[in-house]
Amino acid sequence: MDDFILETQHLTREFKGFVAVDDVNLKVRRGSIHALIGPNGAGKTTVFNLLTKFLPVTSGKIFYKGRDITTLQAAQVARDGLVRSFQISAVFPHLSVLENVRVGLQRSLGTSFHFWRSEASLNALNERAMDLLRQVDLADFAQSVTVELPYGRKRALEIATTLALDPELMLLDEPTQGMGHEDVSRVVDLIRRVAANRTVLMVEHNMNVVADLSDTITVLARGSVLAEGPYAQVSKDPRVLEAYVGTVEA
Repeated sequence: MDDFILETQHLTREFKGFVAVDDVNLKVRRGSIHALIGPNGAGKTTVFNLLTKFLPVTSGKIFYKGRDITTLQAAQVARDGLVRSFQISAVFPHLSVLENVRVGLQRSLGTSFHFWRSEASLNALNERAMDLLRQVDLADFAQSVTVELPYGRKRALEIATTLALDPELMLLDEPTQGMGHEDVSRVVDLIRRVAANRTVLMVEHNMNVVADLSDTITVLARGSVLAEGPYAQVSKDPRVLEAYVGTVEA
């Protein structure tokens, strides 16, 4: 298990008799970029919600860094370095770009929910916040109001706020959803850079992105694992092609 930062055993989630995630066995190798793909309704986001404790499991186990986290709360696993982003941008629109990152960094001061703290007390975080913004090519936007950012830049900011929590394992939910080609290229490059010293598990529909970034791909269909392996292998699997009704290129 030491080679794997995350493992699920027979992970299952039912909703009033409907099995959304069915006996999923998943292993995510340390230092890798692992993609979770599948048609709409395959159970990908439900798996993310189970891994990050936004939903309780019906049965099965989740291990993170060799420890059983099945019954832990979301805040507990986040504090231990398992941090996710969301399909819908989850930033504070009327704060500046710098202030958004600083909110994530407040945890290191023990003042995460002390929004009345003086400006001076938070300025100690500015250097680290700017460093994170440079990592995601947003340093020039530090003083911009977040709501004014282009969509692709907002997604980059969300990755910066995720990095502010110092994750060992980043779960990225549709990081390039709704982006044009230029923004997709920028975010792909960004994910590759931030994955240099951590593990990334991502849900992604764009197969070009999956092919470009992923070391391992797990394909879900109807809540179950359909296939797993590198892109060259998975993309030629007849079961995968059938599940996608021709939308995955061989």
